[in-house]
Amino acid sequence: MATHVLVLLGTKKGAFLLEGDAARTTWQLRGPFCEAWPIYHMTYDETSQAIYAGGGNPWFGPAVWRSPDRGATWSHSGAGLTYGEAGPTLNTIWHITPTPDVLYAGAEPAGLFASVDQGATWTHVAGLREHPSSAQWQPGYGGLCLHSIVAHPTDKDRLWVAISSVGTFATEDGGATWVTRNQGVRAEFSPERYPEYGQCVHKLLLAADGAQLYQQNHCGVYRSDDGGVHWQEITAGLPSDFGFPLALHPRDPNTLYVVPLNGADRGRYVPEGRMIVWRSADRGDSWTPQTQGLPAEHAYLSVLREGMAVDTLDPMGMYVGTSTGHVFGSSDEGESWQQICTNLPPILSVETALVEL
Repeated sequence: MATHVLVLLGTKKGAFLLEGDAARTTWQLRGPFCEAWPIYHMTYDETSQAIYAGGGNPWFGPAVWRSPDRGATWSHSGAGLTYGEAGPTLNTIWHITPTPDVLYAGAEPAGLFASVDQGATWTHVAGLREHPSSAQWQPGYGGLCLHSIVAHPTDKDRLWVAISSVGTFATEDGGATWVTRNQGVRAEFSPERYPEYGQCVHKLLLAADGAQLYQQNHCGVYRSDDGGVHWQEITAGLPSDFGFPLALHPRDPNTLYVVPLNGADRGRYVPEGRMIVWRSADRGDSWTPQTQGLPAEHAYLSVLREGMAVDTLDPMGMYVGTSTGHVFGSSDEGESWQQICTNLPPILSVETALVEL
C-alpha cells in the first residue's frame, strides 16, 4: 500500500482528478467526469471513501454526483433538492460537506440540504430560510449562494454557514434555529457599515484546533475566537482587502493563506498581474508573500472562493486552481511552487484527499 494524493477539480465543464504520489512530483490527470456539468465543488468523504461533486445550472437543474471508486463510475441525484411548489426554483449546488452522520449541501438560491443516505435523497434544512432576515437577503455578483458549510469537529448540532451576500449564520441545535454571526465585519457597499447581516462572505473555515474561525470577505480578512460572535479584521499587510480563496494549515491553527485580487471594481485579478499566495503564521497579525515558481508578470487571472486547498501530509502540500485553467502545486507548505496542470476549463473548486493504493 502506498499513499496517493488526489486533487479534486471542479470546473465550468465538468470534474477532473489529479492523482499524484506522496512526493507530489508525478501527476496523472483523469476526466472530464460528470458529463460536462458545471461543477462548483468536489469533496472526499473519508467515512464512505466516496467522491462527491455538486453542480447544476438553469438547464440541468441541481444535483450531487457520487463516485465510490475514485472516479471510475458516477451516479447523481437531485431527489429532494427543492424548496417546494411555493418556494423559488433551486438552480445549483455550491458546496458539499460530509460529516460522520450527515452529508450537507449548500445551494443557490441560498439554502441548506442534508442527506443521510450518501446523497441518494435530500431534505431541506428549513430553519435557515425561516430566519427573520430571509426576506431581505440579496445576491452577490455570483448569485445568492450558500457556499461555505463548517461543521463543528465534536458537536454534531453545531454548524456555521456563509451566504453571499448575506453573511455568516450559526446553529447549535442541528439546524432548527439559526443566528447571525457578523459583528465586526465591514460592508462598505451597504448604507450601514456594520449591519447585523448583509455582508458578503467569500469563504469561511474553522482552524485545526476547532477554536478559531477565519473568513475572506468582500471587505477584508477576519478572525473570530468565539465561534463567530465577534470578528477582528486582519487585513493589514495585504495588498487588497478583496479576494475569494482561503486555506488553513491542517495542524497549525495560527497559519492561513489567501490570494488577494485587485478589487471588486478593478478587474478582479491578481494585483499588477503578479500571482502571490500570502501566508500568515500568527493568526493574521502579519503576512508574508510566497512567490517562488508562481507567474511574476502578465498573470491576469483570478482564484475563486473554492480555488485553494491543502493536503494533510508533512510537509503540507498546497494547490491553487485559476480562472485560466492552471493548477499550481507546492509540496513545501507554499515556499515554492510548480505548475502541475494547464489547459483545463476555468477552475471553480480545488479539494484534496489522501488514499491508500
